Amino acid sequence: MRVLISAAGSHGDVLPFIALGRELAARGHEVIFYANPFFRPYATDASIPFVPISTEDAYRTLFRETADSAPNKAFKRVAKELAEICPAYYRAMKADVLPGDTITIGSSLLFAPRLLRETDGVPCATVHLAPSVFQSNLSPARLAPNWINARSPMFVKRFAWWMLDTFFYDPNFTAPLNRFRATLGLPRIERIFHSWIHEADCVVGLFPDWFAEPQDDWPKHVVLAGFPLYDHGEQVPLSPSLDAFIKAGSPPIGFSAGTATATAHQFFNASIEACQEAGFRGILLSPFPEQIPASLPKDIIHVNYAPFSTLLPKLAAFVHHGGIGSTSQALRAGVPQLIRPVAYDQFDNASRVMRLGVAKEVLPKKYNGRVVADVLKTLIADESLRLRCQEVALRLANCNATTVACDSILARLEKMMPNQTVQKIVLSGG
Repeated sequence: MRVLISAAGSHGDVLPFIALGRELAARGHEVIFYANPFFRPYATDASIPFVPISTEDAYRTLFRETADSAPNKAFKRVAKELAEICPAYYRAMKADVLPGDTITIGSSLLFAPRLLRETDGVPCATVHLAPSVFQSNLSPARLAPNWINARSPMFVKRFAWWMLDTFFYDPNFTAPLNRFRATLGLPRIERIFHSWIHEADCVVGLFPDWFAEPQDDWPKHVVLAGFPLYDHGEQVPLSPSLDAFIKAGSPPIGFSAGTATATAHQFFNASIEACQEAGFRGILLSPFPEQIPASLPKDIIHVNYAPFSTLLPKLAAFVHHGGIGSTSQALRAGVPQLIRPVAYDQFDNASRVMRLGVAKEVLPKKYNGRVVADVLKTLIADESLRLRCQEVALRLANCNATTVACDSILARLEKMMPNQTVQKIVLSGG
């Protein structure tokens, strides 16, 4: 069977789909992967055929134009990019459809697979990487520093979701999607984040139920597979210079603003100040060196990239933005976390990790050297927090999320394929 997988965004958005593609290819399926050419090496290392969409320059430009000091503008810029590249994904995937022998897999906000389901009848799986995509009134995701919660009056919660859809999601996502749908002869849709986003043939959440308990007002057919925890670490070990730095002294602190920003100058400057004030060694992680000071103190280094599965267990603490990929890798590593959420799913992920008792949060407006130094000293000295980190890490020691996700996708989509022989698949927990 041919499996067309599309992904867009940062490392945390794309690598989980590489993991799914690798698993499906190992099961004998013909996998084709569609993404920005920046990710070609990752697909190549996984032995997955790759179709480039857009350019590396466009990828880097996007993240240089999404300032973390203006999260709403950044989100709008990302939405604009996704709308512009959706037709290219749709056309490229449509050209590779084998009628009666093809399924598609896509992410929450990349709509080409859903469109192929409507125009060509291709069975489709949508994979949600984080629980913030669910508009629940019973347990609302935290989408801003101060947002509705389970205790908010019901009319307030319903009004908040309506406001979010009407004045933010619909202009930036629904309107451009409807314009492209019109060129395909498809009818208009409304409030896509309310229900349409979950109406694929199979919907998988790549996170465990202990991280986000399913609510009665979530779609009933969602399968939670667990964290994928794929970061290319098998192919890319720590560089000799990074390994030598780690071994040269006390465990350092890792600092990452995520791979989707090139404008986090304030974050890295404040992080350097925190290390100097508290006497910590530090590793600054960013693929965009222009946001790192040209001259660094002797106990602080900059690294373009390091696989988290190898690096994080060696750290005293990990400071990051709260992206789901960074968050889940830190949970597996059992390392204390300081989260500085800026936008997207980050506030919600931070809240869930704090409820687990393994992290603290500092919002961007309060992120300065003195505050961060004090919080890091508290985190590192808290033995009970470190024990909770180890307990959570044990939950992820034998995670098989990719297997569970692929089992679920094949169990639901293969039976829709006239050319496939359906086999009974036993799902195992992740």
